[in-house]
Amino acid sequence: MSTLKKAGIAVLVIILVLVAAGWWLMRGDTADLTVAAVSGSDPVLAEPEAETFPTIAIARPVGWPDGAAPQAAAGLAVNRFAEGLDHPRTLYAMPNGDIIVAETNRPPSEGEGGGGITEWIMGLLFERAGAGVPSADRLSLLRDADGDGRAEQRHVLHEGLSSPSGIAWHDGRLYVANHDAVLRFAYPLGATRVTGDPVKLMDLPPAGNHWMRNILLNPEGTRLYVAVGSSSNIGENGMEAEQGRAAIHELNLETGRSRLYAQGLRNPNGLAWNPWSGELWTTVNERDMLGSDLVPDYLTNVPVGAHYGWPWVYWDDVIDERVKAPMPSFFTQYTRTPEYALGPHVAALGMVFTQQGARMGPAFERGAFIARHGSWNRKPPAGYDVVFVPFDARGNPEGKPVPVLDGFLTGDGKTHGRPTWVTFDGTGALLVSDDTAGIIWRVIAPGAAPAPAQRLNRGEPLPPQRELRGDPARAFDNPPADLAPGAI
Repeated sequence: MSTLKKAGIAVLVIILVLVAAGWWLMRGDTADLTVAAVSGSDPVLAEPEAETFPTIAIARPVGWPDGAAPQAAAGLAVNRFAEGLDHPRTLYAMPNGDIIVAETNRPPSEGEGGGGITEWIMGLLFERAGAGVPSADRLSLLRDADGDGRAEQRHVLHEGLSSPSGIAWHDGRLYVANHDAVLRFAYPLGATRVTGDPVKLMDLPPAGNHWMRNILLNPEGTRLYVAVGSSSNIGENGMEAEQGRAAIHELNLETGRSRLYAQGLRNPNGLAWNPWSGELWTTVNERDMLGSDLVPDYLTNVPVGAHYGWPWVYWDDVIDERVKAPMPSFFTQYTRTPEYALGPHVAALGMVFTQQGARMGPAFERGAFIARHGSWNRKPPAGYDVVFVPFDARGNPEGKPVPVLDGFLTGDGKTHGRPTWVTFDGTGALLVSDDTAGIIWRVIAPGAAPAPAQRLNRGEPLPPQRELRGDPARAFDNPPADLAPGAI
């Protein structure tokens, strides 16, 4: 055998070995648990399996054929409220029935993804997932003046924004959150154009891996809550880069002062007031690269001062051993357990509670509707749907998520679209934005009576404790492990 032929065979063997090694490293992790098993108030938590390379299973958006639509749950009907939009993400329902939609996408990268090969790979993933298009940076107004379930009017409300996502309105003032700042505009109800210059109310940490900034006003219109996601998966770029991130901020609109309202929320998105308890609730996207079964995204209440553990722990006290930053002392003694798991990697985004006038039928009369945008790193894919989380009479979630709108996945590695945000229109129908398809879907139970007003639970406050009861020394009978004799 000639030397040249031997060299050729050697090169071929090396190539085959490299291909096999690449396949082995990139094969990813197939889920052992169902999404339902990792959902609810008591989810199954698998043993973590740290990944050197993330599992990648992106469903490529291909759009919807003419006349096609997602599959609605029994008793519900779905139609196209609006289409031909440019990457519609968030929706906001005005008091007069107008719908404001943010046509938006992530801002241009400035190296926050880590730069080099990491940023290049992330760019490829975003493009394949339908998120690689430039941001239109526009707010549009949709109006269904005749109430037939289709928006016959579309107006450009405002342009020239910077990756806008958060939208709120109160008393002639429109609040908009760009990726890097909260702005306020004068905007009278019913106007089809925002004129005049904005007032900047608050700077925000810009961009990062999670660029959306949802906002919510309190019922009195005096406080604004701003959700800001982390710039990384588990703080791998250093915790200095996470200042003001993975948190919900509270902005006092009367004084202009802001504070961190809650922390340790890797990527909070949907914000809403629980109509039965009056509490602030949010959806949160949890961390990646621990396998297809971990970690579940979640829905939870957010008391002031709460910390949900990111990046050091998840689901109350499960320590993430990959995190390099030192964990604060006594950390697991005060981290909170999320209220309700929504499944691993489902990318829970928009959320809205059942409200007065909703026409979704008795099966959906008390609970929260949530858009699950869909996974990019789970095998098989998860999410790509809208679900309903039932709540009990006290305002607590129960049971498992109930399908409301699905059929987005084609079954062959593609998806027609990706549900992103939810709100109710003036007729009581649920609107769902589908960003990669450029469509707003409308879901309603034909013939259903409007839901009554949700009643806030009220009770007598407990009397104040005016004396110390019990023996304080008993606290040392069963001390925490890190304070036990010999541990220090």
